[in-house]
Amino acid sequence: MTVQEVGQPRRRKEDAKLLTGRTQWTDNLSRPGMLHVTFLRSPMAHARITGVDVSGARGLPGVVAAFSGQDLAAEQGSLPCAWPVTEDIVIPDHPPMAVSEVRYVGEAVACVIAVDRYRAADALEAIEVDYEPLPAVVDMTQALSADSPKVHETGNKAYEMTADFGDIEAAFRDAPVVVDRTFVQQRLIPTAMEPRAILADTDGESFTLWSSTQIPHVLRVMLAVVTGIPEHKLRVIAPDVGGGFGSKLQVTAEEVLCLLLARKLGRPVKWTESRSEGNLTVHHGRDQIQHVRLAAEADGRIRGLQVSLLADMGAYLMLLTPGIPLLGASMCNAIYKMDAYQFNCTGVFTTKMPTDAYRGAGRPEATFLIERMMDELAAAVNVDPIEVRRRNWIRHEEFPYATISGLTYDSGNYEAATDRALSLFGYDKLRAEQADRRDRGDPVQLGIGVSTYTEMCGLAPSRWLADANFGAGGWEHGSVRMLPTGKVEVITGTSPHGQGHVTSWSQIVADALGVPFEDVTVLHGDTAIAHKGMDTYGSRSLVIGGVAVLKACEKVKEKARKLAAYVLECSPDDLEFEAGAFKVRGTDSSKTIQELAYATFTAHDLPEGVEPNLDSDATFDPDNYSFPHGTHLCAVEVDTETGMVKLRSYVAVDDIGKVVNPLIVEGQVHGGIAQGIAQALFEEATYDAEGNLLTTTMADYLLPSAADLPMFTLDRTETPATSNPLGAKGVGEAGTIASTPAVVNAVVDALRPYGIEDVRMPCTPERVWRALEGVRR
Repeated sequence: MTVQEVGQPRRRKEDAKLLTGRTQWTDNLSRPGMLHVTFLRSPMAHARITGVDVSGARGLPGVVAAFSGQDLAAEQGSLPCAWPVTEDIVIPDHPPMAVSEVRYVGEAVACVIAVDRYRAADALEAIEVDYEPLPAVVDMTQALSADSPKVHETGNKAYEMTADFGDIEAAFRDAPVVVDRTFVQQRLIPTAMEPRAILADTDGESFTLWSSTQIPHVLRVMLAVVTGIPEHKLRVIAPDVGGGFGSKLQVTAEEVLCLLLARKLGRPVKWTESRSEGNLTVHHGRDQIQHVRLAAEADGRIRGLQVSLLADMGAYLMLLTPGIPLLGASMCNAIYKMDAYQFNCTGVFTTKMPTDAYRGAGRPEATFLIERMMDELAAAVNVDPIEVRRRNWIRHEEFPYATISGLTYDSGNYEAATDRALSLFGYDKLRAEQADRRDRGDPVQLGIGVSTYTEMCGLAPSRWLADANFGAGGWEHGSVRMLPTGKVEVITGTSPHGQGHVTSWSQIVADALGVPFEDVTVLHGDTAIAHKGMDTYGSRSLVIGGVAVLKACEKVKEKARKLAAYVLECSPDDLEFEAGAFKVRGTDSSKTIQELAYATFTAHDLPEGVEPNLDSDATFDPDNYSFPHGTHLCAVEVDTETGMVKLRSYVAVDDIGKVVNPLIVEGQVHGGIAQGIAQALFEEATYDAEGNLLTTTMADYLLPSAADLPMFTLDRTETPATSNPLGAKGVGEAGTIASTPAVVNAVVDALRPYGIEDVRMPCTPERVWRALEGVRR
């Protein structure tokens, strides 16, 4: 009996080389005659550049060249923003190297190219830059005031967007319960295991760029547009990439400049980021002020929701910057039914590093505000947080369900996921312990946090992206090659950086074609090999890229069916495909698909009109997003004397539709939860009043380790998606989206008897202690 590969916890094929160091990171690569570039970065958040003298650097030993932004002004163009979200949006020019003005600390103002990175770095000290200081703009609210200094001549507002669904005034009119809160989504710094690295080379006519990027295909198109290098003369390769989380979903200044410098010097040019350089210049995430109002009946049924966001764009609009807050616009209503919903977002320029996509990209922010508000609503009407959610969520028999914000959720069962989570968590027992601690006045209080989330996965369909004025489509491409010996090569347009695509795609293909898992290999991340693709982000890889590969397999089988019918002397309609072989119904006659692949290789006897190969490709563009969901529960112990928060237990029950590889799923959920907890308790990028980033090293920017986290209890329910034939829903961002509000709700739940309704993230011991001291006084 053939065992189905899909659903098996296969160990990842990728891991052998990744864990033993036999990898091809960009920084491992070397080319003959290779030079190294370093960048001199602005120490000021806002200033005019009145002079740059690089002559001192040019004369130093080992230095080949040095350039200012003015030297490259005629050819460097402007970094692209691919998502102009409104007709009147302000998109300032964004030169890869500053020419006349700097607008954030870390912006490149000059560069040195030398025979090694150390001489290049030393030579930066010989460059002289004259600055005329300008006022920094750090606070979003103040940035919108009439007397604020301007980041750009056009002002500090990038755009404003409002969407109305239903009669919001009627929903709030005479509402028995109105909850009004303001939450702050702190700024975060994506911290991938591998810092960014770039290598550009040219033979004088064509160019190759190696980059630790998530988006080789998108990057190729955008680099061609920015630099003027013809697209067919440019090859982009993403070798092994050590994590991204959105930070490598970007067209960066360094990628453009390395390419231009290679063209200018006619030699390969390489740059590798230092960790502190990365904290300054990798785009940041989140950074919103969320004003939220919720109207409800006395029993807690939601009438209406008003959301007003200030979103910090930073100094410029990068690839997707303005659209990231708007990705949450359709998710603020989450799994809940309501009569009206209003969403407003204002994008604000500040003299800080631009923000852009970070794991979840808009959906964690939306989930946080609604899940925090559900707990605040529960407190206002004096019911259990689980009960108030039950009174408002979409019931399983109501799917498919058209939400107030205009999306159609195709499938789900919030009741089943929640019931399972409550059972694993021991919810009632923990509530009893909490009551006992409160009665005893225990200085260590127990808090219980709830997050019942959903999210939209798979950035597509293309026609919906067109409605949002997104600068690309949402399709994905896959190819399947049947080799003469019966082995299979899969070429995918997705570009993995830790997700395990090679293993998962091998499982899909093994089942679809009936070949051994070991006989499948997957190629990716090179625009000369995988010539089409929209790459990896937004939990789209499996639900779009994996489906494209599956559809290519179906085409392979259809081509093989015609050949099998000819070889077996029967009608194609008389054939059934099972366990990798075409069999004539009612007989023992059969041919495996691998035998048919060899027959196309020899091509000695093919029917008329059948070409000598089974290779096929497919492009998939779904009709809808996919909508994973789940319930996350967190218990914390809060020491009311010191403010210390200790994670006691964490349960996550997710519904991600059909699971291809449960081992990979668990890894994705574990990592996602860790990142969400990090926002709740540990991480924050902070600037001073002059716009200096204070968290430039890992000594200043606190990342949790395994010692800071409890063991997670994970489980799943399964309601297959109807938007793709795999039935998959996506999992890469689910843990991050769900976990932050679960943890913060738990902290606030522990402190609610003291009259505390919110603690600003991260909920550090100092912030918790100060909140308690505030109410004590």
